[in-house]
Amino acid sequence: MQRFTPRVRVQMLLIGMVTLCSVATAESPHNNYMIHCQGCHLADGSGHPPDVPSFTGQLGDFLRVEGGRAYLVQVPGTANAPLDDRSVAELLNWMLERFSDRMRPANFAPYSAQEVAGYRREKLADPAARRKSLLAALPDA
Repeated sequence: MQRFTPRVRVQMLLIGMVTLCSVATAESPHNNYMIHCQGCHLADGSGHPPDVPSFTGQLGDFLRVEGGRAYLVQVPGTANAPLDDRSVAELLNWMLERFSDRMRPANFAPYSAQEVAGYRREKLADPAARRKSLLAALPDA
């Protein structure tokens, strides 16, 4: 068995602690947003209209129309994200709070992993057309 000096032991312990801390924070919703969404939707959620929609001030609107809650999970960027259902639920809940807190209905219930799993099984044939129809169905549209 190889013996290490006290200095090497301390260095190894510090490296292990740093690694453990980085793994523990890597799965935060904010980090997942930066990794999986921010490239197109930008740090502030503004997107690149008209091709990439803005989240700011309108993401919560989808919760006010029938089918909108499912849509937020079923858009290709969400449905195909390399995240498990729990992480997607946490990410969507974080995004709704961050980008559209005032737009969420008073009776808003956070997404759950089970709900996300169910919605992810249903694929959208035409996400842009679905988005357009949902926005047109908004009560004050």
